[in-house]
Amino acid sequence: MGEAETPSFEMTWSSTTSSGYCSQEDSDSELEQYFTARTSLARRPRRDQDEPVEWETPDLSQAEIEKKIKEYNGQINSNLFMSLNKDGSYTGFIKVQLKLVRPVSVPSSKKPPSLQDARQGPGRSASVRRHTSFYLPKDIVKHLHVLSRTRAREVIEALLRKFLVVDDPRKFALFERAERHGQVYLRKLSDDEQPLQLRLLAGPSDKALSFILKENDSGEVNWDAFSMPELHNFLRILQREEEAHLRQILQKYSYCRQKIQEALHACPLG
Repeated sequence: MGEAETPSFEMTWSSTTSSGYCSQEDSDSELEQYFTARTSLARRPRRDQDEPVEWETPDLSQAEIEKKIKEYNGQINSNLFMSLNKDGSYTGFIKVQLKLVRPVSVPSSKKPPSLQDARQGPGRSASVRRHTSFYLPKDIVKHLHVLSRTRAREVIEALLRKFLVVDDPRKFALFERAERHGQVYLRKLSDDEQPLQLRLLAGPSDKALSFILKENDSGEVNWDAFSMPELHNFLRILQREEEAHLRQILQKYSYCRQKIQEALHACPLG
């Protein structure tokens, strides 16, 4: 996004749940990410009343956009209006609810590298880098001021920057939620979809359309979203897990063999 397109933020804390955090080394964070990835890989798609729904995004003329904006502004009871720009684009507010069930990684300190760290080289600095694993409060609601051409991927990146989250943006996804005939429908937005256009077409009602930031759990692990050190660490964790399973199997059969031999010795000859 250019400088003029950078979303501005108004934050509303709508949850009474307190957040929790713990400081840990990168390897601990990677351990949690590994088990998260493994669980995502094994998870089967859930089948319930939440079903995908397609929103039509017709190409509106300038006159139709202006009419829609007037209708939209006439239906809201706040100052979160949409406004038409001279270049044909328009600006407005979208509300995003954060529903993250796993912790996010943020820098544990913003302290710049010391002279000693610089002399030790990048390898030493990387090895002592620390992140904080932080649980965001549930159901945080944020209002973002965006352009009509602002994409869903840019909204996700802006939200992560606001909270200083260093996790890869591809680990998150923006969803649209709608209530129809007593059922809730969810759809994951593609990277290039423009949330403000969807907001304008649906109107200001949250039941007609609302936005949710969630983990990008598609049933498959996006291994490209992890760094090389993370992937190498996953392999080490996998090896340790395999060795642990082998020890359990050997102990099980050794125990059975011992019991059988004890039973044989206890049996009278003949």
